[in-house]
Amino acid sequence: MDARTVQSRRLRGNLPAELSSFVDRNRERAELKRLLSTSRLVTITGIGGVGKTRTAVRVAAEVQRAFPDGVWLVDLSMIADPEMIAEAVGQALGVQDRTARPQFDGLAGYLASRRILLLLDTCEHLVGACSSLVETLLRAAPGLQVLTTSRQPLGVDGEHVFLLPPLPVPDPASSPADRELDAAVMLFAERAAAAAPGFTLNPDNQDAVVRLCRRLDGIPLGIELAAVRTRVLPVERIAELAEGWYTDESRLLSRAGGGRHESLRTAIDGSYDLCSPGERQVWARASVFADGFDLDAVRRVCGENLELVAGLVDKSILVLDGQGPGARYRMLDTIREYGVEILRTAGEERETRRRHRDHYLALAHRFDAEWCGPGQAEWYERLSRELPNLRTALDFCLSDPYENDAGLDLATSLMYFWFACGHPREGRHYLERAFAREPSPGPVLTKALWACAWICALQGDMDMAAEYVERCRPDADIVAQGWITYVTGISLALRGDPGSALTVLDESVHLHTHGGDPGIGLFVALSASAIALVFQGEFDRAVAVTESHFEKCERLGELWARSYAEYVRSVIEMTRDSPIAAVEHARAALRIKRRLSDHGGNAMAMDSLAWAASALGDPERTARLLGIAHRLWESVGLPQMGSPDLSATRVWSEKQARDTLGDDRFDALVAEGAAFDFEAGVAYALGEGPEPVRAETAPDWAPLTRREREVAELVAAGMTNQQIADRLVISRRTANTHLEHILTKLDFNARTQIAAWVAARRGS
Repeated sequence: MDARTVQSRRLRGNLPAELSSFVDRNRERAELKRLLSTSRLVTITGIGGVGKTRTAVRVAAEVQRAFPDGVWLVDLSMIADPEMIAEAVGQALGVQDRTARPQFDGLAGYLASRRILLLLDTCEHLVGACSSLVETLLRAAPGLQVLTTSRQPLGVDGEHVFLLPPLPVPDPASSPADRELDAAVMLFAERAAAAAPGFTLNPDNQDAVVRLCRRLDGIPLGIELAAVRTRVLPVERIAELAEGWYTDESRLLSRAGGGRHESLRTAIDGSYDLCSPGERQVWARASVFADGFDLDAVRRVCGENLELVAGLVDKSILVLDGQGPGARYRMLDTIREYGVEILRTAGEERETRRRHRDHYLALAHRFDAEWCGPGQAEWYERLSRELPNLRTALDFCLSDPYENDAGLDLATSLMYFWFACGHPREGRHYLERAFAREPSPGPVLTKALWACAWICALQGDMDMAAEYVERCRPDADIVAQGWITYVTGISLALRGDPGSALTVLDESVHLHTHGGDPGIGLFVALSASAIALVFQGEFDRAVAVTESHFEKCERLGELWARSYAEYVRSVIEMTRDSPIAAVEHARAALRIKRRLSDHGGNAMAMDSLAWAASALGDPERTARLLGIAHRLWESVGLPQMGSPDLSATRVWSEKQARDTLGDDRFDALVAEGAAFDFEAGVAYALGEGPEPVRAETAPDWAPLTRREREVAELVAAGMTNQQIADRLVISRRTANTHLEHILTKLDFNARTQIAAWVAARRGS
C-alpha cells in the first residue's frame, strides 16, 4: 500500500454494492441531488415497491465525494423499539458509546465536527422518533445532511419532500421504437433476461410487455415479480394473468389503499397464487425473520422441506445472498409485510414467533456456553449477522407479559456479546426493559442483575452498578458472589482507589477459583487485580498475575480476556521502563481486539502504544497514535474508562510529544492520526504498513480552506462552475462564491492561474 494512500484513507461509508442493474430515474436523481445541494434534510416518499431505497442508495453513492467523512446507510426496517433508532445509527457509524448519557448526546458530539450524509431507510413506522433524532442531530452538527426514505414525511422544519413516482409506462399509441426506450419496459426486459436467459424484447412480445407494465402502473417491484415468471411462462400469458388478477377480486386478501397501492398488492397476489400450498406456508412463516436468515433457521422455524425454499427463491419471494454454508436468505419489506398478514389471518403468528424466539434463544445459550474458548471471532461474526433477528426475538418477548422470562434469559445469555463486541448500551437497554416487567426470581434474574451491574460500572454509572449489586446479593450463589466482588473491585479501581479495590478483587479471584466462574469471571478478576497492583506500584506481583492469566487463557484457547491481560502487561512493562516489551504486548492485545470490534479495548491499546512511542523518543508517532486513539475514545464516549490513573499516562505522553514538536506540529500530527479509518489506524499501530509521508513534504494548500481546495482541483481538471456544483452537490451560486474567494486569496484573475497553482502543488 502506498504511504500516501495510508495517510489519506478516510471512512467513506457503508453503502451496499448493487446486485442488479439500475434502470433510468435520471430526472429523479438529478432533482434529488439538486435538493441535497440546498437542503440538509431530504425525504423520499412514495408507495411500497416504488424503489425508494434503491434510488436513495444510488443518489447517495453519486454524491459520496462531497462528504469526506462518509455516507452511512441505516436500515430501520426491522427496528421496532423507538429507543433503538439512535443505537442503530451509532452502530452504522461505528460509534460504540459506552457511557450512560443519552445516545442522542453521544451521536451529536461525534457528528459535530464531521461532514457526513446519513441515509435513514424505512422510517414510516418510527416517524415520531426519527423526527426527534434528525432534528437533534441537525441542530448539533452543521456538517451533517440527512436523506431519508419513508411512506410519509418526517415533519421536521426545513425538510424537502420528494415524491418518487412509479416508472413511466408506455403509451399504447406510441411506436415500438419509443416503447423500447420506456423505463418500465426496459426494467421488465432486463429482469426477464436475468430470470430466463435468452429472453429478448422483440416485435412479437412488445405489445404484451407494454400491456403488462401499464397494468402494473409502472411499479418496479410489481414489474420485477412479473418478469420472474418468464422462467416458466411466455410473456403473453403473464399479461393475460395480470388482467385476470384485476377482475377476480375474490382472490385478494385485502384491497386497502386503492390505486397504485392496489396494483402492487395485486401483483403480489399473483405471485402468491403461483406458489404451492407448502411454499405459501414457508413464505408466511419466513416473514418473522429480520434481515437475513440461514438454512438452519429455516428448518427450525418454517419446516424441514428445503425444496419449498428453493421454489420461493425461483419465484423471487426469497432472495439468496451467497453460496454454500454461509448463504443467507432475505425478503423485501413489502413481501415480508404480505407474509405477516397471511400468518395473522391464519392465526399462526404468535406460535411462529415463539419458534423463532426458541431458535435464537438456543443459539444464545450455545454462545454463552462456548464464548470462553477458541471460537470467539467466529461467534462475534455470527451474532453480528444475527443481531436483527436477536432484536426481533427480544422485542417479541418483552412486549408479551407471558414471554418476559424468556426475554430476560435471552438478553442475559448475550452478556458477553453486549460487552465484548461493542454493544453495552443495547444490552443494558434490554436487561432494564426486562427488569421493569418484574421477572420471576431465580438464577437467571440473579445473573442478569450482576451482568447489568458490570455494564453500568464500565459505563461509569457507579451508582446504578452499586444498586444492581445490592439487588443481586440476597440470592447470590458462589458464581454471583464472585462477579459481585469483581464489579465492586473494578468500580473502586476506576474511581482511583486501587488499595481498596485489591482487597475486594483478591476475594473475587478466590471465589472464582474455588467454585465460581473459572473462565471469564476469573479472567476479568485477574486483569482488574493486575491493573490495581500497577496503580499501587506492586509491579512484580502484577507480572505474576498476568503470567498466571496467560497460562490459563492458553489452556482454554481464550482470546478476548487474554487481550486485556496483554494490555495490562504493556502498562506493567512501561512502569518497569521496558517500552519495547510494552509495544509487543500492546500490539498482541490490538491484534485480538481488532477482530472483535472492541473499540474501548482498541483505544486502551493505542494509548499504551503512544506512551511507549513517547518513551522511545518518537514524538511524531506518539502524536499520530494519540490521534487514532482519540477517534476511538470519541466513539466510546468515556476516555480511559474514567480512570484518573490511566488518564495520567495519556497526559504525560501528550506533554512529552507537544514539548518536543511544538503546538502546531503536534496538533497537525494528531489530526493526521484522527483522519485514519479504523483499519488503516490499526495497521499503522501494528507497523503493518509504511510510515505516512511527513507533513512538511505534503502540498501546502494555504491559504485555501478544504472546500476551496476541492474547487481549485476541479478547476484544474477543466470543469465549469456548473459541473463543479454538480460534483460537490452545491448550488452554482455557491460554486461561484468559492471561485471568487480563491481568486481573491491567491491574488489571481484567471482560472488558468488557479490550474497552474494546483499543478505546482501536486508537483511538490
